[in-house]
Amino acid sequence: MKQLNFNQAILACAVSAIALSSTQASANAHCDINFRHGVIIDPLHIRILEQGITFVQINHDRQLFVQGREVYLSDQQTHLVKQYATGIREQVPEIVSIAIESVDVGLNAVNKVVASVTGENSSSHQRLQKKFDELQWRLKKRFKHSDDSFYIAPQDFDELEEVFAGAFEQEIEALVTESIGTMLGAVGQAIEDTRENNERREESFEQRMESMGDVLELEISSDVNIVEQKTIEICEKLIALDSIETALNENIDQLSSFNLIQAH
Repeated sequence: MKQLNFNQAILACAVSAIALSSTQASANAHCDINFRHGVIIDPLHIRILEQGITFVQINHDRQLFVQGREVYLSDQQTHLVKQYATGIREQVPEIVSIAIESVDVGLNAVNKVVASVTGENSSSHQRLQKKFDELQWRLKKRFKHSDDSFYIAPQDFDELEEVFAGAFEQEIEALVTESIGTMLGAVGQAIEDTRENNERREESFEQRMESMGDVLELEISSDVNIVEQKTIEICEKLIALDSIETALNENIDQLSSFNLIQAH
């Protein structure tokens, strides 16, 4: 029966770390906006994709192509395109940064639990730390190709974690599962090594895990509040950018049906 309590204590700490980071922010920072197309940004171009094919391209933030054909613009139209391109260049990197930060909060918390149970310099923790570092690097590489190049897929911003849906979800779950297994193994070994006063040791361990759970919740809540505030700010900026997009629809015939940003 006590072994079950061990498992429950560890699982509560590890799983809640991911749950808090992914759900609390989305619950509190409601952003009812969709990106209906993929967006690729590099220093010279902005490409907006429809089913993987470039539908709209903006070069040097002022030259417009729609379905591969250049659209010759008046000064007023050029001003609108420049405003829109500037907004995209500012806000897509912010979206990527917030999404990565929201995942990092959970992964870092789980890593902290592992370090506490197995020992910060243990071989088990170092091995998992390396995997955490690799996964975090690949998450960033997937959406931020360089300091000036970004990619973001069509998505709903109401839930930050959906930025990564289908890309790394299984890897994150596998890593958390492996972390829990490592922690349970460390606990089992500790019990096997010292059988005297097992019940006292178990109670002490459970108390330590409960205390750590409280500390982690405070830390994660603080980090999530920061992510939440950033989400609210980017949502307001996207609403403003949607207004510029509406002006493009009304002033450039070739963009009359263009709808990247969908606000509900």
